[in-house]
Amino acid sequence: MVDRDTGRASWTLDPYTVSVSFAARSQGAAAAGADWFGPLEPSPPAAPEVAGRQWDYPAGYNLGLAGRGMPFATLRELADGWDLLRLVIETRKDQVSRLAWTLKPRDNSSADPARLAAATAFLRRPDGLHGWADWLRMILEELFVIDAPALYCRRDRAGRLLALMPLDGATIRPVIDGYGRTPQPYPGPDGTTVWPTAYQQVLKGVAAVNYSVRDLLYRPRNVRVSRAYGFSPVEQVATTVNIALRRQLFLVDYFTQGNIPDSLIGVPDNWTPDQIASYQKYWDAYYSGDAGKRRRAKFVPGTAARTFVQTKEPELKNAFDDWLARIVCFAFSVSPQALVSQMNRATAEVQKTLSEEEGLAPVLAWVKALVDEVLAAEFGLADAEFAWTPTETVDPLQQEQVLASYTSRGILTLNEARAALGRAPLADPAADRAMALVATGYVGLDGGAAAAKLGKGDG
Repeated sequence: MVDRDTGRASWTLDPYTVSVSFAARSQGAAAAGADWFGPLEPSPPAAPEVAGRQWDYPAGYNLGLAGRGMPFATLRELADGWDLLRLVIETRKDQVSRLAWTLKPRDNSSADPARLAAATAFLRRPDGLHGWADWLRMILEELFVIDAPALYCRRDRAGRLLALMPLDGATIRPVIDGYGRTPQPYPGPDGTTVWPTAYQQVLKGVAAVNYSVRDLLYRPRNVRVSRAYGFSPVEQVATTVNIALRRQLFLVDYFTQGNIPDSLIGVPDNWTPDQIASYQKYWDAYYSGDAGKRRRAKFVPGTAARTFVQTKEPELKNAFDDWLARIVCFAFSVSPQALVSQMNRATAEVQKTLSEEEGLAPVLAWVKALVDEVLAAEFGLADAEFAWTPTETVDPLQQEQVLASYTSRGILTLNEARAALGRAPLADPAADRAMALVATGYVGLDGGAAAAKLGKGDG
C-alpha cells in the first residue's frame, strides 16, 4: 500500500488474515494452562508507603475511639473479689519484695563507685516516699492485675531524675504513631530533640496530661504485636475467676439465706395451705432473732406428715474447687500445695521448684531490666547492672562437701573456700595456689613439682 502524501509503501496487518496465539509462560510444566482460572497477578498495593506498620489499628485510634476490651476496673474487681486470687497475688508480691539486691559492675567493666553509690541511695527510696519493698509492691500490683505499670519521672530544672512515682496504670492511654508503635524522640529542625506525645493520662473522662517517653516509663510485661496494652495474669483467667466468684456466692448464700431447710415436718393431710402457712408463721416467730433463719424446719402436707425427713447436706468442697485453685496458681506459677488436697513430699518439692523457676524468675528478670534501663539512661551506668542477691539457705553439710570437692580438685583455692564461708584467709602462700589432693597431701597445679606445704591433715 502506497501513502498518498509521502509516496512510500507501508504495510498494514489485516485482522482477518493474521492469527495470534499466546504460549504459556515458561515456569515449568505446572504453569501450563495457568491462565485458565489461574491465580492471576496480585493486585497492586494500595498504600506501599506504610510498609512496616505494626498492626491494623482502627482509624482514629489516638482519639480514644477504640475500646480496650475488658476494662481495667473489671480486672481490679476480679482481683479483689475472690479471696484466693488475692492471696496468690499477695504471695507473689511477698516473694519478690523480700529479696535482697545490689548494684554491681558488669563483666569486664569498672563502673564509677560514686555513681553506683548515688544510684543505690536513689533505689532505696525510688519515689522519695516509700522504701524499695513498698514501692516494688505497688509496681507488682499493677503488673499482675492490669499489666500496666507506669512510673512518672519527676525531674529538677536541670533534667536530673528526682523520683520514680507510680501512677495508676488504668488512667494511662498509649498513643501510637503512623506505624502503630510508641512515638520516639527525633531531632528537630534547630538541632534540638523533639519529644512527641507517647502517652495520655485520662482523668475525669478527658485527656488531662500528655507524656513523652522521657516523662513516663510504661512497661507492660506481656506485650503483643496486635495490641497497645498488656495482657495480665488476672485477665488470662478472668473466666475462671468469674466462675469461682459465683461458686463463692453460692457458699455465702448457703450460710446466710439458702432455700433448703434442715428438716421437713409433716402435717395432717386435711390441712389447707392457709393453715400450713399460719402454723409456719407461728413456728418461725417462736425462733425469732435466730440468725439461722433458713435452717428452720418446714411443714409440708402429704406422706411427709407421717414421718420426719432430714435433708441431706450439700457437698461444700470437692475436686472442682481444687481445679479452680490450680488454674489460678498456674497462671501465676505459684505452687498450689497449700490450697489443694494433700500431696506427697516429693511432688510438693517439685511444685515448689517449678513455681520458683517458671514464675518467680521471669518477674525478677522484668524488674532487673526495668532498673537497668533507669541506671543506663538516668545515671550513666550502662557498665553497671542490678542483681538479686541469693537468699537460699545452704545445708552446712552439703556446703562442706561441695567446697571440699572443689578444693581437692583444684577448682578453688583454700582461701577461696574460706571466703565462701566468711572466714579470714590463711597467711600461708600455699593457700592461694590451686592444688589437688593426693595420697601424700596437696600438690600444686601451677607447674611446681614439689608438694605444697600444707599436708593432707591440714585440709
